[in-house]
Amino acid sequence: MAKLILSMETTVLKEVPLTKERTTIGRKPHNDIQIDNLAISGEHAVVITILNDSFLEDMGSTNGTFVNGQSVKKHFLQNGDTIELGKYRLKYVSEVPQQTSSADFEKTMILRPGAAQKPASAPSGGATPTVSAPPSPATTVPSHMSTSPGMAPQPPSAPPTAAPALPLGAIQILSGGNAGKEMELTKTLTTLGKPGVQVAVIARRPHGYFITHVEGASFPVVNGKALDAQAHQLADHDVIELAGVKMEFFLKS
Repeated sequence: MAKLILSMETTVLKEVPLTKERTTIGRKPHNDIQIDNLAISGEHAVVITILNDSFLEDMGSTNGTFVNGQSVKKHFLQNGDTIELGKYRLKYVSEVPQQTSSADFEKTMILRPGAAQKPASAPSGGATPTVSAPPSPATTVPSHMSTSPGMAPQPPSAPPTAAPALPLGAIQILSGGNAGKEMELTKTLTTLGKPGVQVAVIARRPHGYFITHVEGASFPVVNGKALDAQAHQLADHDVIELAGVKMEFFLKS
């Protein structure tokens, strides 16, 4: 299990296991990690944890959030990273190997006309969601045949029986200027929404796709029902409302 170790200078103050999907950091008492210091904003930052992956999001703090000496707005946490908030330090410790690279999370682009796979079928206007647009990774096919001097090539052995692969998920924009456009969810984490307004992340896992609220006063709405802070598993043809835009999640056959 991952944890954050809070310290000031050389003194360790406490350890906080990341048992929740949303761990808030700030000066106000309601935060999961309260740091009573004027250099820390009331709601300074949040750590989102989905299974073995955690990422940090600055919540518009006054003095900023730093990781390993670099100012960040959002950052995929890796073992040994140090979050710096004023004079305080939060060291991220995770003993579980992480499969998501920081590039998977940081590559975010605005979904403009021509950026998605299908042309827009509706007139321009409306909010523009932010969608991470990842390329499909190359596949390496190993050789199953070996040849020794004087020996005929051996036929490949029968592969072991594997569990059915998860169908590829995708979203289609239903409203606004990008209505009709489609984006495949090929990355482990895909961010959706408008920074500063409302942001959510869709995580691709072996057993399904899950949407989690990241930023904004209101939570995403799925099939007319507002979500809470917990991750919600998406079903085929669920309709998501986020940052004023409707979109449909579906599984490709």
